[in-house]
Amino acid sequence: MMLPPRAYVFIGLNAVRILSIIAMLLVFASSIFVLVNDVEAVNNFMKNASDQDFADCDYIENSTVPNQPAGVFWAVVNRLFIIFQIIVLILSEVGWPLAFFDRYFPVLGSGFGLGPLGVFQCLIGATILSHHVDDFTLVAAFFLFALGCLNIVLGLVFRESAKARRSFTSWRTDVNDARPRFARPQSGFVAGIFNRDPEKQASYGFGNAGEKKAGLKGFLISRPLETLPRFATQPRADRDSAPEPRFKSSTTAI
Repeated sequence: MMLPPRAYVFIGLNAVRILSIIAMLLVFASSIFVLVNDVEAVNNFMKNASDQDFADCDYIENSTVPNQPAGVFWAVVNRLFIIFQIIVLILSEVGWPLAFFDRYFPVLGSGFGLGPLGVFQCLIGATILSHHVDDFTLVAAFFLFALGCLNIVLGLVFRESAKARRSFTSWRTDVNDARPRFARPQSGFVAGIFNRDPEKQASYGFGNAGEKKAGLKGFLISRPLETLPRFATQPRADRDSAPEPRFKSSTTAI
């Protein structure tokens, strides 16, 4: 049984959505793991390290914390920011609360496609991959970066319609609604007609207003000649007022 093309698009986009959520959950878990590991490594280093150790190392041993002023603080803040961003991106993929994203964070709302989401995922993945991390964190960050690139490509292909194409509510409505697409309430066909720019929507007709507007745009309107086609009959009033010919042809019957 062959499915319609939009069914394959629906399945494909939702498969990418599920993989994207899995990748972000893995990054969320790995970020918590790295944060705990960094705190423990800093505590051990502070207990056992000497002044010479502080001068010789650039990074605290077995951690991603740089050995510089406020290095521990910025390392912890970095991980907290990544965790917060991951939570926001997961909520945007789930679609809750959609009204919040549409109003306060529209690039992750229903009016935009998957491109901004992919950009955020690539930025988070690149930030994690730029440090020396354990294998679990490395795989999770690389997986997230790959999904981010895929979402950017899908955003370029489907643009702002990507989230509408993968929506379960719109799919259920399309399946149950037998009306043409332009006649459905969620379609933007009718709204696009009645919500046009007033300047473009205004009709000036064929009178003086239309002639003036056309003249401002460089168009010239000439009055059409009042003529009739050759095969049309002459109006009765013109026939009655027409002068009689001087000579009439006569025929003689034989």
